[in-house]
Amino acid sequence: MTQPTVTVSIVTFNSKYIFKTLDSFISDVIDNFPVKIIVHDNGSDEKYLQRLNEYKSEAIQVVESTENLGFGHGHNQTLADVDTDYFLICNPDIIISRNAFEKMYNYLGESDENVAMLTPKIVGPNGEVQYLIRKKLDIFDYMLRFIPFGFVKKMFSKRLAAYECRDLDDSRQIIKYGSGAFMFTRTDVIKQIKGFDERFFMYFEDNDLCDKINHNGNTIMYIPDAVVTHFYGKESHRSFRGFKIFMKSMGQYFNKWGWRFF
Repeated sequence: MTQPTVTVSIVTFNSKYIFKTLDSFISDVIDNFPVKIIVHDNGSDEKYLQRLNEYKSEAIQVVESTENLGFGHGHNQTLADVDTDYFLICNPDIIISRNAFEKMYNYLGESDENVAMLTPKIVGPNGEVQYLIRKKLDIFDYMLRFIPFGFVKKMFSKRLAAYECRDLDDSRQIIKYGSGAFMFTRTDVIKQIKGFDERFFMYFEDNDLCDKINHNGNTIMYIPDAVVTHFYGKESHRSFRGFKIFMKSMGQYFNKWGWRFF
């Protein structure tokens, strides 16, 4: 029986961690599974591209764009030209192991075709869980996470914990929203729902994709025994520009799917 094939789609713009990401795929994945990696570069600087192009091989392709049209656009450009069974949307700051990849790869192969997307347990470099899974999305919880006052967050600690799905146990289970940092998907389903909505330059495009998967009648599964490491830049927390993009995307998202304030 022929093994299912996988395209790993990575979109980057001067990401300093992508070389660690590619190294982990080279050492743990490429020689063990029918995988090809396509890196879509969104107009990074010349020195960065020179280093990135050193990774070109039979299994790794680098596509150079002259402008940055966003996270979703880059992945959609790759999606349009692939015919593999699975499409792995992977951030340029993820470290993958053979064990984690194999568990998700096998799960998709053995599961009902209604399962369209898998989300692993995502941890930081220190091993702490990054709580990126969501049950629902609303304005209050988003704003609460930006408030710098610890006493306010303490007042709503139970609500924040529920929002961040900290109560999820370590069983494989259906979820509603996974993180765009790592989405192991079936290519045919992602093509059917036309990939990412490119109106989102950055932020909320992963929530929107999950909504489209759910509305298409498909399922998103959390696979906590598959663990990947994520460096997680939190650009929206670190710069005013990032915060402005975040706020614009949030408005676009709730305009599209309906406003939920609390």
